[in-house]
Amino acid sequence: MRASQYSAECERIVAEAVRPIASELRLVDAADLIALLRFEKHADLAELVSESAELYFMPGTVSLGTGGDYHLEWRGEPRIALDLELKLQGVAVYLRLILQDETGGIEIEHIHFDEPASDEAVNTAFLAEMLRRAAFVPAPRALSA
Repeated sequence: MRASQYSAECERIVAEAVRPIASELRLVDAADLIALLRFEKHADLAELVSESAELYFMPGTVSLGTGGDYHLEWRGEPRIALDLELKLQGVAVYLRLILQDETGGIEIEHIHFDEPASDEAVNTAFLAEMLRRAAFVPAPRALSA
């Protein structure tokens, strides 16, 4: 993504949105994630990503992109990177989700606005609003009388 004064803000907004998905994926054993990547079980990995996202976003919002990779050495902790796509109304975000021992992060590769505004602040606000709208919010329980 082209660096600008708004890129850090976009990255913060997207990171906050995908944080619960990263937490869900970190419940999976790292060896299992690495095996799925190593043996190119992309359909299984895509299903795992979808299942991890289904509690937090509307169906179809978050999907596995082109796959991912891993770094695993005899010394040190594993590092797993998954390519994700966020498809929102009017905007798509292509990112890498990085999972490590007790940390995680994202790297935004590209953000595509269907109708970009000339003002990057407007685009950033639009991205935040579309993420908010795509988030799954359970209906409140009815109070029994």
